Amino acid sequence: MPLVESEQDIRIRYPRRSQRRAERAFRCSPLRLELLGDMRSQSISIRQVSEQQGIKNQYSRRPLTELRAENELMWLIAVGLLRREVDGQGLTDSFRLTPLGRQVWSTLSRLSPAQYRPTWGDHLYNAWCRWLRLPSWWQG
Repeated sequence: MPLVESEQDIRIRYPRRSQRRAERAFRCSPLRLELLGDMRSQSISIRQVSEQQGIKNQYSRRPLTELRAENELMWLIAVGLLRREVDGQGLTDSFRLTPLGRQVWSTLSRLSPAQYRPTWGDHLYNAWCRWLRLPSWWQG
């Protein structure tokens, strides 16, 4: 009997609306799928995502200030993709994937760039949800 269950053994079922909202939030962000891929196995620091380091690591499409990167990552926490890393003294500046984030990565990594690209409607709806911070049961 294995001591540790594999990732495939533990599969949380999320409502399709939650999955779509999380996928839309990531697709509309300036972040790249490589970020989620690396977060599957390690925590990623805000410094690795911001400024030129984010471009070098292929985590962002353009240089992001630390504040902008933090805001983007906090929105991804709000939609359930990420969680803040915690150590013995409290919160750190690092982030990890949630089980929903792993499912979103799995879905988006199979798409071509054309399929992955968000529509204007996606951008508008994501911006509206972000601005209003609607509860999850309201968002589609």
